Amino acid sequence: MSTNGTRVRIRGKVQGVGFRPWVWQVAQQLGLKGDVCNDGAGVEVRLVGGAQAFIRQLAVGCPPLARIDNIHEQPWRWAQPPVDFTIRASAHSQMTTQVVPDAATCPACLAEMNDPRERRYRYPFINCTHCGPRFTIIRAMPYDRPATTMAGFALCPACEAEYRNPADRRFHAQPVACPECGPQVSWVCGEAREEREAALKAAVLMLKQGGIVAVKGLGGFHLACDAQNVAAVNRLRERKRRPTKPLAVMIPARLAAWLPDDVQALLRSPAAPVVLVAKHTLFCEAIAPGLNEVGVMLAANPLQHLLMQDLDRPLVMTSGNLNGCPPALTNAQALRDLAGIADGWLLHNRDIVQRMDDSVMRASGEMLRRARGFVPDALPLPPGFEQAPSLLCLGADRKNTFCLVRGGQAVLSQHLGDLHDEDAERQWQQALTTIQAIWQFTPERVVTDAHPGYRATQLGQQMPYPQHQVLHHHAHAAACMAEHGWPRDGGDLIALVLDGIGQGENGALWGGECLRVNYRTCEKLGGLPAVALPGGDLAARQPWRNLLAQWQAFVPEWRTLPQATHLLNKPWQPLARAIERGVNAPLASSAGRLFDAVAAALNCAPEQISYEGEAACRLEALALSAAPQSHPVTMPVRDGELDMATFWRQWLGWQAPDNARAWAFHDALAQGLATLAGEHARRLALSTVVCSGGVLHNRLLRERLQFWLNDFTVLFPGRLPAGDGAVAFGQAVIAAATFL
Repeated sequence: MSTNGTRVRIRGKVQGVGFRPWVWQVAQQLGLKGDVCNDGAGVEVRLVGGAQAFIRQLAVGCPPLARIDNIHEQPWRWAQPPVDFTIRASAHSQMTTQVVPDAATCPACLAEMNDPRERRYRYPFINCTHCGPRFTIIRAMPYDRPATTMAGFALCPACEAEYRNPADRRFHAQPVACPECGPQVSWVCGEAREEREAALKAAVLMLKQGGIVAVKGLGGFHLACDAQNVAAVNRLRERKRRPTKPLAVMIPARLAAWLPDDVQALLRSPAAPVVLVAKHTLFCEAIAPGLNEVGVMLAANPLQHLLMQDLDRPLVMTSGNLNGCPPALTNAQALRDLAGIADGWLLHNRDIVQRMDDSVMRASGEMLRRARGFVPDALPLPPGFEQAPSLLCLGADRKNTFCLVRGGQAVLSQHLGDLHDEDAERQWQQALTTIQAIWQFTPERVVTDAHPGYRATQLGQQMPYPQHQVLHHHAHAAACMAEHGWPRDGGDLIALVLDGIGQGENGALWGGECLRVNYRTCEKLGGLPAVALPGGDLAARQPWRNLLAQWQAFVPEWRTLPQATHLLNKPWQPLARAIERGVNAPLASSAGRLFDAVAAALNCAPEQISYEGEAACRLEALALSAAPQSHPVTMPVRDGELDMATFWRQWLGWQAPDNARAWAFHDALAQGLATLAGEHARRLALSTVVCSGGVLHNRLLRERLQFWLNDFTVLFPGRLPAGDGAVAFGQAVIAAATFL
């Protein structure tokens, strides 16, 4: 006999988070009959009666990793009335639900791992529906064990019972395992081989003795050493060929107590990112030379917890790669590629499907690198984009991410770094293939940067889909607009976009622009004047070249200045002639290169930078050591551009400590840009200014821009990076607006 009922469709982050057992528990509490299953669209519940009470109760006590985006109900007719409430096998359909990011070990699993009475005591792969690997082990959807890297680990009877019990917190936790049936760690050091607990002890001993250990994690390898051992840190830098780039430090949980509450909250969140904090005497200077910040993190997986508990000291945890190369993902690759760096390898036998670097944030919540813990969380598109076409947006070449768009959502990939060698491109292709397969995604169009030399652009042109190109700086602005929910037809804004270099209109090289933008159009209004890049790409690696270019353009008498001694000792004459003749010295309005020039003038820039933005970071650190003060330095606006001749004359003529002069530069630049933006905003009757581009990761510049633009609504990137990590998202909303 057929029976009337209700079908409830639940969309959001509802798979792999313990949502079905929660539905089962709610149904049991209310005495309801029916069933629940996962499918490509989310979770489907079919009920006999009580639907309204069920929906009201559903959000109360929702699993910690779950998020309900919407609930839709409709009549359902049962051919045969159910006699109980059951959990049905997953159904296959078009993928629209959200895949869950990996989550840090939950308190319940951590307590269990440290309880000698438990069968998972000191087991490095303990997890439940509230924590553990998710995205990094998925091969296909729906998210069930056979479609993950756990498929090869057959459940023992005890784990099988937990996995099948809806009342257990491990019900359908796909990575569920124990020492009897799950993955195992191993130790490799020369000819020595150790397994299980002996492997952990060997790794701990090596770290205590000042050695460097390659540790396999969830989304790649880390290189670890004692963060308080200067010799070990310097040895790691030398072997990795990473002379000055800051290193992240994993601290024992007890040491988090000296950190501010907002930092602790981020560190202890399920995402467990690296968080930048003020440098502490707890760490040696070699951790972050010349900077006033250091990135700290807490253990995010059980293996890291065991290492930290046994060592009880801060550990450097940096990416497991040779400088400039992508991180190793397989045991064989790590043993090969890290042979000249690591003294030993702490491995395990669970495959890594997806590379996943650590996410990096500031205490304010500003995202610097978006990866583990946040990807692949879908990003909602602003109002007006609900019917966005299916787009594949490939981003930029540095700090690359790509973005998939369908309907009203966008999925921004994890940070994949610089697309400059075959291994990096191979990882990029693997990530793209996997995410497209998970989402059953076929694009209608491919969107790329306008720069023809970008590898991401070239890869897009090889794809068999219609192509669309977007200006780099338009994408920067649009990403920030969309993050703040600016509607598709919200009208124009003024944008200040500051970065190193990106392709502008008619092939011009931009990097310090004031623009009038909406999602469809981008018009340059002014900005920094274009200055030569002596030696082309070399200018981005040797800051003194940019100082020479600035002084050649705006300080004709520079050779007579007492501050010129350092520059005069460089081989400047051939470059000066090249600038005059326009030989290998393209013009660019680059804010990044201006920061390099000022850093070189203050002798706080290295002769050759070893990581992107190094000179600017050192300049910011120097400026932040000064107290805010009045100064005579300005960058007036003349004919739509900042007057750099006036700036250099005033700045070079002002006798003040170096840190005060560094602070004055930041303030003068912010004031000049704010004046320019304000003039155009008032002329066009606009009230909102959006600020983006990699230079906007500079805290002091943000602060001073906010101060000088206090008459306007100012939008800064927050949940997405200001730099190239969000370019693909900006491309997505621009292309969607164009084709809607």
